[in-house]
Amino acid sequence: MGKLLAVDVGNSNVTIGAFEADSLIATWRFATDARRTADEHNLLLQGMLRSKNVDPSDFPAAVMCSVVPPLTGAIETALTDMLGVPPMVIGPGTRTGIKVNYNRPQDVGTDRIADAVAAYRLYGGPCIIVDIGTATVFDAVSGDAEYLGGAIAPGMTLAAEALYRGTSQLRRVDLQAPDNAIGRNTTDAMRSGLVFGYVGLVEGMVRRFAAELSPDDPSACRVIGTGGAARVVAAQSSVLQDVNEDLTLIGLRMLHELNSGE
Repeated sequence: MGKLLAVDVGNSNVTIGAFEADSLIATWRFATDARRTADEHNLLLQGMLRSKNVDPSDFPAAVMCSVVPPLTGAIETALTDMLGVPPMVIGPGTRTGIKVNYNRPQDVGTDRIADAVAAYRLYGGPCIIVDIGTATVFDAVSGDAEYLGGAIAPGMTLAAEALYRGTSQLRRVDLQAPDNAIGRNTTDAMRSGLVFGYVGLVEGMVRRFAAELSPDDPSACRVIGTGGAARVVAAQSSVLQDVNEDLTLIGLRMLHELNSGE
């Protein structure tokens, strides 16, 4: 397998990964903005790649997933214009190597499928993926490579912003753990609720997932964290056994390999 660009269009950020064979050689990230046109994305993508001395013309192929439908077409067009070939867009009909056991398989976000594919192939099953980004998303994959479903909660950043916007006296705070759970000032009280509260959420949900995934031995479940705030949780709890911030990009590479025959 040669060089490949992988693009994950998320609610808050668009993340790009450049692969050379199996190795992720560079990553970039920019804020999601549905107002940008395909031409603007083309210029932005080329500029970001060249900022790390990566030549877009070196990449004969690209793969992408998107959970922002208004942006999917624009970025697909931008990648086609930049590379000269259309990207592989992950969606219904894409071979995944796992069985999606969901009431409506088409309702599962393609980024969640990419995460599940990468987690199962890298860590085995049963496994639990905790993606802590705009939303905090839990996904369960059985030991038989079945995607069983998951749970979705607001993310830490989203909750912090809601506190700021929905109250008169609370301010914006960074997601930094305070010294104590009992905050002695408003900033530390908010940090405690957000950081320690979400650690408790993750620990509780993982415990419930593990009991359902592997009732005879819940400890057999591997727990993988990903997403922008995964390391914030990992610093306060051992519940995340592995943190892989590039899990979605790696999953996209694996899906491209599976569907292109490379």
